[in-house]
Amino acid sequence: MKVALIYPPTGDPTAPYLSVPTLCGYLRSHSVEVLPIDANVGAYDFLLRRAPLESLAERLERRLARLDRKPALSHVEQLAYVALWKARGDAAAAPAAIAAAVATLRDPERFYDPVLYGQSVAAIASALRLVSAAHAPLTLDFTAYRTPFSLLDATAIEADARPERNPFHAYFSGPLTARLRAAGVGLVGISVAFPGQLQPAWSLAHVLRATLPGIRLVVGGPAITQILVRLSGDALERALRPFDSAVLFDGEEALLELARGLERGLASPPPLIRGSERPDMARLPAPDFDGLPLERYFAPEIVLPYDPTRGCYWGACTFCHYGLAETGTAAYRERPVDRTIEHLRELASKHGCSLFYFSQDAVAPKTILKLARAIRDAGLPWRWATDMRAEKTLKPEVCHELAAGGALSMALGVESGADRVLRLINKGIGVDTVRAAIGNLAAAGVAVETMCFTDFPTETGEEALATLRLLDASREQIALFVCGEFALTHGSVAAQRPHEIGIRETWQVAGDELGTGLFYAEARAAKSEADRAAIDAALAALSRRWLLRRYPWAGALSTAHTLLWYRHFGPAAFRALAAAPAAKVPGATPRAALGRFDLARLDAQSAEREAEIWDTLVRVQRRVSRSEYHALAEQMPPALPRSRRWRFMAGEPVEPAAQQPVTSRKARR
Repeated sequence: MKVALIYPPTGDPTAPYLSVPTLCGYLRSHSVEVLPIDANVGAYDFLLRRAPLESLAERLERRLARLDRKPALSHVEQLAYVALWKARGDAAAAPAAIAAAVATLRDPERFYDPVLYGQSVAAIASALRLVSAAHAPLTLDFTAYRTPFSLLDATAIEADARPERNPFHAYFSGPLTARLRAAGVGLVGISVAFPGQLQPAWSLAHVLRATLPGIRLVVGGPAITQILVRLSGDALERALRPFDSAVLFDGEEALLELARGLERGLASPPPLIRGSERPDMARLPAPDFDGLPLERYFAPEIVLPYDPTRGCYWGACTFCHYGLAETGTAAYRERPVDRTIEHLRELASKHGCSLFYFSQDAVAPKTILKLARAIRDAGLPWRWATDMRAEKTLKPEVCHELAAGGALSMALGVESGADRVLRLINKGIGVDTVRAAIGNLAAAGVAVETMCFTDFPTETGEEALATLRLLDASREQIALFVCGEFALTHGSVAAQRPHEIGIRETWQVAGDELGTGLFYAEARAAKSEADRAAIDAALAALSRRWLLRRYPWAGALSTAHTLLWYRHFGPAAFRALAAAPAAKVPGATPRAALGRFDLARLDAQSAEREAEIWDTLVRVQRRVSRSEYHALAEQMPPALPRSRRWRFMAGEPVEPAAQQPVTSRKARR
């Protein structure tokens, strides 16, 4: 039984993810022939080229022309009209700029030129806006794949898998299918690590089911596990419609057992195969990257992920539901340090890699210190990054040992700058501990990244501002930060016992069969509108002290590009570039064209009405479907023609063009 393991879009195309190499290493150690395919980098390498983008630009213009010919625009058409116009500058600039942008990211010298790098990131962002608009109402980037209804139920998923809605269809049905057919694989496993991969994974499965009807399809990974573990009966059967089976939790042993069973003639594998929740890390082989296109990633050199541990050693935070776990976080396990060193030696020798990302939820302090000492004592030239809690044990002498053992950067789960909120989160540390850990790591030369969020239930405006003040006070010691907003997830302690943290009620909207959304109402409102305005203003001011970029670029936390920049420029790289002007898409020039409808009015009104529709569906009716959405959308007033010229340019907002004075023929004479 030859097995293909596929990592689907959409994810980080700058470095391989760990799931497929991990499964690959285990299956190969048991003499199973494996074909690893990173369909994420494959799809983007296929799509982010001049010819496909030019085709999408033509598609965008055709869609826009059809709307311009209409006597009036419905609410849904208004949304599409705005999306198409906003990407019109991208359609003009991205196709010509994309080749140089991708080449720069792979070039060992130009990659470190801040101006050229910024232009490349701007060009790729422009290309993704074009891809999204051409498939509107799609929003696509390297973390998300969003359409309004795609993950509500199996029928909606299949509808969004159709070629005209799926930007990856040409790659799936062309090069990817041809490769699987030529290899003669009998079992295909699709690894879904992140929510942004869910719809593309299902879309890929539908393509493979249609083009390779005899193949066996199995799906697994954290994102799919957290959905399927809550389903049963008909709902589970519908969710698995294009798949033969799904593996829940750690998949090594379960996938091997499935492959062996199929070899023995197993006719009907069970729909759900429960993997191990605590595999013995000491017996697991190293991840195997052989067969992956390491030269095709969008980076000048490879940064390899590795898992010295799995799960979170703390595992008690009330907000967290992460990894291969039904609730909370996955059980904590470790590889022996000498085994880890042996694996890293193999990977460094085979792939010429000296920079590793230790991909784990949160490592125990004593374990990472042992590993750093082993690297230091062996005189190995490796650098590495990982995630940790802001521990009391991060004393100055410990931090210097970590740095001497290769620590390049540490991402610390700070969460809040208010002690009361940290206690409610059950973080196990206080603000003074956080402040000391940041300072000690920075003094040792380690790039410190901090991860925070606001809006945990009952958090006041003053407590949210305390978080931002903590970051601001430590700004000379922080290499990068992120501050998001709290979101409730099914498997968290907060969702299991909401009343303990100030949540009055939780609900899932009817019609959301997969349960991808979970909503809540606090027992009492903790913030005023004035509080929220003050928080937004403070966060904007704080953000201007760094050059911050979206994942996966240099300037986002813990990405391959960011680690390469730390090594090249030092921990202060993104503070030093804070005042750099915003990068432009190379070759982008302002253009103007006539639009039949008032774009500015449509943009404001359609966005406000769309928010109103979804608030009605989610908070009032607590039920959502395409038919109910369209029933509300049809009640919105249509937009009537109101022509004027609009100025557009890649990366810039669409604005009214300067009006040319109209004169009579007599006056012109």
